[in-house]
Amino acid sequence: MPHHGFLRVAAAAPELRVADCRYNAERTLDLLRAADDAGANLVVFPEMGLTGYTCHDLFHDQTLVPSAAAALDTLLGAAEMFFGGVAVVGLPVYADGRLFNCAAVFRGGNLLGVVPKSFLPNYKEFYDARYFAPASAAVADTVTLAGRTVPFGTDLLFESASVPGFVLGVEICEDLWTPIAPSSLQALAGATVLANLSASNETIGKASYRRQLVAQQSGRCLAGYVYAGCGPGESTTDVVFGGHCMVAECGTMLAESARFRRDGHLTVADLDPDRIAHDRVVTGTFHGNHLDAQRTKTFRRIKFTHLIDADRGPALVRPVDAHPFVPSDPATLRERCDDIFHTQVCALGKRLDHAGRPTVAIGVSGGLDSTLALLVVCKTFDALGEPRAKIQARTMPGFGTTTRTLANSRALMTDLGVTAREIDIRPLCLEQLRALGHSPFGISLDGATVDGLSDRLRNLPVDKRNDLVFENVQARVRTSLLMNTGFVIGTGDLSELALGWCTYNADHMSMYNPNIGIPKTLVKFLVRWAAQTEFTGSGRDTLMDVVATEISPELLPPSATGEIVQSTEQAIGPYELHDFFLYHFLRFGAAPEKILFLAGQAKFNRPYTPDEIRRWLAVFLRRFFANQFKRSCVPDGPKVGSVSLSPRGDWRMPSDATARAWLDAVERG
Repeated sequence: MPHHGFLRVAAAAPELRVADCRYNAERTLDLLRAADDAGANLVVFPEMGLTGYTCHDLFHDQTLVPSAAAALDTLLGAAEMFFGGVAVVGLPVYADGRLFNCAAVFRGGNLLGVVPKSFLPNYKEFYDARYFAPASAAVADTVTLAGRTVPFGTDLLFESASVPGFVLGVEICEDLWTPIAPSSLQALAGATVLANLSASNETIGKASYRRQLVAQQSGRCLAGYVYAGCGPGESTTDVVFGGHCMVAECGTMLAESARFRRDGHLTVADLDPDRIAHDRVVTGTFHGNHLDAQRTKTFRRIKFTHLIDADRGPALVRPVDAHPFVPSDPATLRERCDDIFHTQVCALGKRLDHAGRPTVAIGVSGGLDSTLALLVVCKTFDALGEPRAKIQARTMPGFGTTTRTLANSRALMTDLGVTAREIDIRPLCLEQLRALGHSPFGISLDGATVDGLSDRLRNLPVDKRNDLVFENVQARVRTSLLMNTGFVIGTGDLSELALGWCTYNADHMSMYNPNIGIPKTLVKFLVRWAAQTEFTGSGRDTLMDVVATEISPELLPPSATGEIVQSTEQAIGPYELHDFFLYHFLRFGAAPEKILFLAGQAKFNRPYTPDEIRRWLAVFLRRFFANQFKRSCVPDGPKVGSVSLSPRGDWRMPSDATARAWLDAVERG
């Protein structure tokens, strides 16, 4: 299947003349050709698109309905020559001595089946029941149309034999607006893509409600939803139609047309059947409903061979967010930050209340994570009516601490009014290194002083600054001091947990961690949001400087001028890539080949070559698999988004699983 399983679909709003079936067929063919040029696998046209929805009593004339059938025959003959996808068009159809409002589904010259409208609106401006019979009035399960006898009914699903995961269900306009839409039963029976041929007129506020209906139905059904509305070519005797076309997937609107366009147009998007399949597999309640549906309705599956455009270009017609945890819209981002921050405050407040509102201890490094955690703790104490003096904040400079981060940690503690203390951990670390008989970086500790060792470390060549024992001693000394102070608040984030970028039983451990569900890319925006909404003056300046500081654990010695040498992102890769990988790997179970493809479509803060993306994806997978043992015993903390690594909630994984299959896929991708 082309492009890693994506299915290109289009909602079409052709130019139209009321009751001119030949003209309407020609304009339909125009958009079929445009859809073929766009590489679409499915095109959905509006309700009664071959006649016009607003023909009214002309539907009872003996000329219009045969003209529509002739127009369909013309479409079938022409489409066979150039369009390899599936198309769905609307027209009136005689069956069982009644007239039905129908959708005809065809592939090339092959008419696959006809689906009648189930629910006929007959209120306010709508008079469908004056002209048509509901689907429930049908007797036969076949119909003869355009010289072809084909399946007929609302029990039809159309399944591609060549595109895995593409099963089409069809409903018509009002069907969507009912309490139990036909598309709901179709989805439960296996339909992954739902088509709606519509003639929904425009009134004030209706477009917004229609948009909600389409997005929500795609979400409830865990499906793609293609909605095609008829346009301004319809009669305006009493109502106006805007040609509103939409494509949604699993609750997300992927593409939407402008309304009131007078020209024929397509709204094109790429659906992801892999995502749909994944969400259905992991959502147990979806399958519970499926069992109920089986007892009430069965479906016939009409299989067809789908011709795929192998030459379609590599670009997706679908938004690929380079920063899926960080909304691009500023207002949405502010709302997201507000929700997350208050979720953290609420969660920590409950835990502290249960623990008897103890004195808490928190390490303050001057970095992003500890800053966010400190802000949450302060707001939690405010909400509980407890004095901030009960917050025992400790900044613990070590051999890798820089003057910039130390100054920021001091300023933060002062501005926030917590009980602050500065503890130089270097003497304690030196004693532990001596007790272990360890010579950091090959430097003898005989007669060494703290300041003398620090001076020697600052002059080390950069390529010699690699000593895991030296790093771990500092991290564990800090945690030991905190554990002996009070109820320890953790500061590590979701991205660090995914990568195992934490020292086991050091910054890895705490009594409660309010940051545990927040990815690194979002931590930065949360601190910036706090600076803009909670602080003025010097406090805001300090927070903004924290945001601008390079991410580092500061466990290796800084440069001779006091600058950070140990860059986290140089060591393990850019967090914007790792958070992208994490989102698609955890949220959708995406294969490495697909993650590579999606990353190639995304617009990151800086360009990455395919080799860079491949390299860092391999790093992510190796580290993710190797560090599950750390995630198996993490402290409690709140889930705040769709991705979580809690072993008590979203993610259970053996600590000794191997990454070989995934790494092999990275090499192939």
